[in-house]
Amino acid sequence: MLVQLMRRYLRPYGAAVVLLLLLQLLQTLANLYLPSLNADIIDNGVVEGDIAYIWNTGAVMLVISLLQAVAAVGAVYLGAKAATAFGRDVRRDLFSTVQTFSAREVGQFGAPTLITRTTNDVQQVQQVLIMMFTIMVMAPIMLVGGVFMALQEDVELSMLLLVVVPVLLVCVGLLMWRMVPYFRAMQSRIDTINSVLREQITGLRVVRAFVRERRETERFDAANEALYDTSLGAGKLMAMAFPLVMLIMNLSSVAVLWFGAGRIDAGEMQIGALTAFIAYLMFILMAVMMSTMMVMMVPRAAVAAGRISEVLATSTSVAEPSDPAPLSGLSDGAGPRGLVTFEDVTYGYPGAEAPVLHGLSFTARPGETTAIIGSTGAGKTTLLNLVPRLFDVTGGRVLIDGVDVRRLSTDDLGSLLGMVPQKAFLFSGTIASNLRYGRPDASEAEMWQALEIVQAKDFVEALPEGLDAPVGQGGSTFSGGQRQRLAMARAVVREPKVYLFDDSFSALDYATDARLRAALAPRTRQAAVIVVAQRVATIRDADQILVLDHGRIVGRGRHHELLDRDHPAYSETYEEIVTSQMTLEEAA
Repeated sequence: MLVQLMRRYLRPYGAAVVLLLLLQLLQTLANLYLPSLNADIIDNGVVEGDIAYIWNTGAVMLVISLLQAVAAVGAVYLGAKAATAFGRDVRRDLFSTVQTFSAREVGQFGAPTLITRTTNDVQQVQQVLIMMFTIMVMAPIMLVGGVFMALQEDVELSMLLLVVVPVLLVCVGLLMWRMVPYFRAMQSRIDTINSVLREQITGLRVVRAFVRERRETERFDAANEALYDTSLGAGKLMAMAFPLVMLIMNLSSVAVLWFGAGRIDAGEMQIGALTAFIAYLMFILMAVMMSTMMVMMVPRAAVAAGRISEVLATSTSVAEPSDPAPLSGLSDGAGPRGLVTFEDVTYGYPGAEAPVLHGLSFTARPGETTAIIGSTGAGKTTLLNLVPRLFDVTGGRVLIDGVDVRRLSTDDLGSLLGMVPQKAFLFSGTIASNLRYGRPDASEAEMWQALEIVQAKDFVEALPEGLDAPVGQGGSTFSGGQRQRLAMARAVVREPKVYLFDDSFSALDYATDARLRAALAPRTRQAAVIVVAQRVATIRDADQILVLDHGRIVGRGRHHELLDRDHPAYSETYEEIVTSQMTLEEAA
C-alpha cells in the first residue's frame, strides 16, 4: 500500500524526484571520492614531503566538498518540497473522499479514525517520504559505492565486509519483524484515544451533571496506558537498534586496524590506503545504519498508508447519477414545485436483522405541512434523511416532482432542500457566515428577515456585533434554543422548495414555538414542509400527520381526525402520544 500510495501521489512531481536522485548521486559520489584523495595526500604528499601535491590535492578536495554541499542543499530542498506537496495532496483527497461519504460510510469508519487518518497517518507517511529522499536514496548508493571503493583500496581486507554486512542485515531484519505489530497496534490505540477524548469533550456537561469525572478519567487512563504500553514496546526495540549498530561498527573498526596493521607491517598496504579503507567501512556501516532508521519508520508508515488507502478506496453508497435529470425538467418543464412522494419505501441499515422502515407511501404537497410523529426509534429521522440522500433507500423510491432523487445530482437536489437537522450545528465564524452557508449571495436585509421569522432577531440585535457576532465551534457560544433558531434561519434564507425540520422545535418554549410557526407559514406557502416532532403542540395544525410505529405508518390524517374514534383515520397510537402530553380536552 505504501509503494502504491507514493507512486500515485508523487507522479506529478516526477521531474523534481529525478533531479533529487541526480543530486543525491552527485553528493554521494563526492563523499566517496574524498577519502581516496585524502589517502593520496597521506601516501604521496605527507610521506613523500611533497607540499605542492598536498596543496593541489587539497584544493581539489575543497572544490568537491563545495559541490557536495550544493548538491546536499538542493536534494534536501527538493525532497522536502515534494514530500510536503505529497502530504497536501493526500489530505486534500482524503477530505474530498470523506465529503462524498453518506452517513453510512461515516458511521462505518467513525469520526475519530477519519480524523486520525487525515492527520496523523498522513504525517507518518510524509515523514518517511522526507527520510527516504534524504537518506534512503543515499544509503544504497553509499553502500554499493563504499564496497567498490573499499575493494579498490584492498581486496583481502574487504573480506571483513562479508561478515559485518550480513550481521547488520540480520539484526535489522529481526528488529523490523518485531516492530510491525507494535506500529499497527499504535495507530489503533491513537484512534481509541481520539474517540474517548472526543466523547468526553463533546459530552462534558453530561459528565459533570452526573458527576462521572472519575469514571471518564479512568476510561482515558486505560486508553492512554494502552498507547503507552504499545509505544514503550516499540521504543524498546528502537532503542536497541542504534547501540547494536554502533557496537558492530566499532568492532569492525578494531578488526580493520588489527588486520590492516599486519598488512602495513608486511608492506602489503600503505597507511593512506588503510585510512581510506576505514572511511569506506564507516560509509558502508553508516548506510546500513541509515537503513535501520528507515526500517524503524517504514513499518508504521506502511500501516498508516494502508489505513489511508482504505478510506480512499471506499466508494460512497450514495453515488452521483451518470445521467442526472435537469432541474428544468421537473414539473413538466415549469420548474420545480417541491412535491415529495414516498413510494413503498423500505430502508435497512447494513448488517441489521430487520429494516428500520417498511413499505412507506405518502405525499408531501407544496403549500402543506406534513408532520411525522412516533415513539423513539420509530424511524422518523431515518425517513427524513432519505429525502436529501444522506442514505439511499433499499427498496421503493423517493420522488421530487415525479423524479427519483437518485436521478438528481447532489448539487441540484441540495438546492431544492432546506434542512434543519435534529442536532442544530453551527460552524465557527459569524452569524452572517452561518446564514450565508444556506445561500452565499444572501443580503443583510434577507438575513434579518429570516432571523425575524424564526424569532431570533431580538437576541441577535442585542449582540454588539449584530450579524458579525462570533460563533464558536459547533455554536458553543449560544444556548440550545438560539442554536436551533439560527439553524432554522439558515434554512429559511435559502428559500428552498422543500423544508425538512427534524425535531427542530424541541428546544423552544411553547410561546416561541407558536410565534415561529405562525411567522413561517407565509414564507412556506409555495413549499412542501416535512416536520419530525415529539411535541403534539408543534404539529396539531399540520395538514397531514403520519404516525410511525416500528417503521410503519399506523395512522394518517389531521389532528382531530386521528383523535376521533368514529373517524376512519382514528389512531390509537396517536391518542396514546397525545394523552401522554395533554388531556383530550386540551388536545381537542
